[in-house]
Amino acid sequence: MSNDEIILTPEGLRSLELELEDLKTVKRKELAARIKMAISYGDLKENSEYHSAKNDQSFMETRVLTIERMLKKARVVKNIDASKVQVGSIVVLNDVEFAEKIEYKIVGTSEADVNENKISYESPLGISLMNKSVGDTITVNAPMGVITYELLEIRV
Repeated sequence: MSNDEIILTPEGLRSLELELEDLKTVKRKELAARIKMAISYGDLKENSEYHSAKNDQSFMETRVLTIERMLKKARVVKNIDASKVQVGSIVVLNDVEFAEKIEYKIVGTSEADVNENKISYESPLGISLMNKSVGDTITVNAPMGVITYELLEIRV
């Protein structure tokens, strides 16, 4: 993999494309309307609504550029093999110490979201899981100590 590549699942690609479309069509129009309304209030030096809208516009345009760059460098993985953990795999792990089952989807860095149980293949756990098979034991050095998992299931 090239350092410039952005690894995405098909879902991650679609999510970025939808976000970009929304930013370029809906959000730009909303911000333009906010700016126009704020300008109508008069003196721009002390117009907090205007400055807030311009600040939001700056953040939005930066996000547009970021997504466009990511899409240019994107490599979409198509997971066709459930025998080994790959980007796009859904894994079910057993935390050996607590006998607790945990499910994660292995994704590219830009898609990672712990709240949705999506972990990056570059995270400590992701690195430990890559190319493992069902039945393998995975050991991860975490801030709270060593955690041991058993790989119970791989789905695509």
